Amino acid sequence: MNLENFSPSVRRTLAISEKETFHILRDLRALAVSFVLPIVLLVLFGYGVSFDLDKAPLAIVDLDNTPASHNLVRNLTANQEFLVEDWLKDPNDVVTSFRRSRTLGALVIPRHFSANIEKGKSTDIQLLVDGSSGTVAGSLLGSLAAFVQSESENIAYKKTLQKSRPLLKTEVTLQYNPALQSAIFFVPGLVAFVLAIVAVLLTSLTVAKEWERGNMEQLFATPVTRLEVVLGKLLPYLAIGCLQALLVLAVGMGVFDVPMVGNPLLLAFATLLFMIGMLGHGLFLSVVTRNQMLATLGAAFTTILPTILLSGFLYPISNMPRILQVLSLIFPARYFMTILRAILLKGSTFQDLWPHFIGLAAFSIIVIAGARARFVRRIA
Repeated sequence: MNLENFSPSVRRTLAISEKETFHILRDLRALAVSFVLPIVLLVLFGYGVSFDLDKAPLAIVDLDNTPASHNLVRNLTANQEFLVEDWLKDPNDVVTSFRRSRTLGALVIPRHFSANIEKGKSTDIQLLVDGSSGTVAGSLLGSLAAFVQSESENIAYKKTLQKSRPLLKTEVTLQYNPALQSAIFFVPGLVAFVLAIVAVLLTSLTVAKEWERGNMEQLFATPVTRLEVVLGKLLPYLAIGCLQALLVLAVGMGVFDVPMVGNPLLLAFATLLFMIGMLGHGLFLSVVTRNQMLATLGAAFTTILPTILLSGFLYPISNMPRILQVLSLIFPARYFMTILRAILLKGSTFQDLWPHFIGLAAFSIIVIAGARARFVRRIA
């Protein structure tokens, strides 16, 4: 490419970008952070954090010990959602099982269970759940209660010898995630989290490293402007960020079966805006602190916690106090998280998501303008 065809400003910007690219290629740690760390985080979090019930360990207290009670337990474990870990003789032993962390829940089948069924009498089945983990306890209790309700309806239907049928039928349809797999919900949010963390950490060290090594004096001797320096240092990392996004999305779709329902080009545009904003955020921290340690701490405090707590990554924003809902508007991960899930899972269009695109664009402009404003051409 003949640089003589470009204006002097563009040539200076590209020269700084070329210099920064050579620094990146010589720095194996930066390359590892760029391409290895995102995949490691995605796989660890994707497999390590799950809200699905799979082989949840249960204790069974069968005080009836009849074919009917055995059939109830057999139906409970038929789909591998629950696994019988303890067979207990006394309901009081359930607490001991919970304390030893052997089981998460227990099903107590009362005496005369079979006899009451034969007589058409109602029978109370006791459900006990370890509530030390609220998320798991709620999911487990709901699944157990649904199973008991389903068994109750099946038994009642068989007792009537199919002479009567329910007057009302309920048909439930789950849109976008019919199997209720937590990975389908979790991985798109995790993609935003990983890209945000890695992007900010990469650029937060660029200018700070130049200050610590004393290389800024040489840069001041050149005719480059502040905006040219900012853009020149940003462009190589933007190229890396785009490759990161492709890599992380490919792993998310290939490993965790996350679908792509919407328009890939719209998702690419949103990712580009998000990466510009997060890279600019890191560059702004780097310019302000002039110290790699301070820049890294600033990146952690202004990116990790807000991305986890204020973006809708784990907790719905609508459930937060009003003041936190307003505060979340500052952070771009909130907008990108919504865009990712909407495009990947729902097939949403730009008309559906334009306010979130505006939020991403506004953040990108603000942080790049802030980095330019704080970049002062003097040593002290």
